Amino acid sequence: MKKVVLGADHGGYELKDRIAEFLKNKGYEIRDMGVNSSDSVDYPDFAEKTAREFLSGDYDFGVVCCGTGIGISISANKVKGIRCALPQNVFAARMSREHNNANMIAFGGRIEYPEPVEDMVEAFISAKFQGGRHERRVNKIMAIEQ
Repeated sequence: MKKVVLGADHGGYELKDRIAEFLKNKGYEIRDMGVNSSDSVDYPDFAEKTAREFLSGDYDFGVVCCGTGIGISISANKVKGIRCALPQNVFAARMSREHNNANMIAFGGRIEYPEPVEDMVEAFISAKFQGGRHERRVNKIMAIEQ
């Protein structure tokens, strides 16, 4: 079964839940790392928790959400092995997978996107890493962690 891990802070939990429902309808098994309320929490905690769970499990990808998606994506990218993209539209979501082999994707619950988030998630899911010259670049990205 296809598996995905999701996490969010108080600013992104409603969007996380919407994405989870979309993914469930597509046949994904969901691991929800929280939160599930508007009570204030610190997004780095949930970014790290979700990223580490992604790395420990057999997940297809991870999704993190905060108010803007910025803080939680920066935090997730601090975890060695994570390449978390913050797309602004369907094209960027697709390219994050095709060119950057992103293994996580971030969104902002308080952002008004020009296209539905579900369409961006669909583009991310359906895209495949192209390898080739992009493999060399991804390897260089990952070498920075060393």
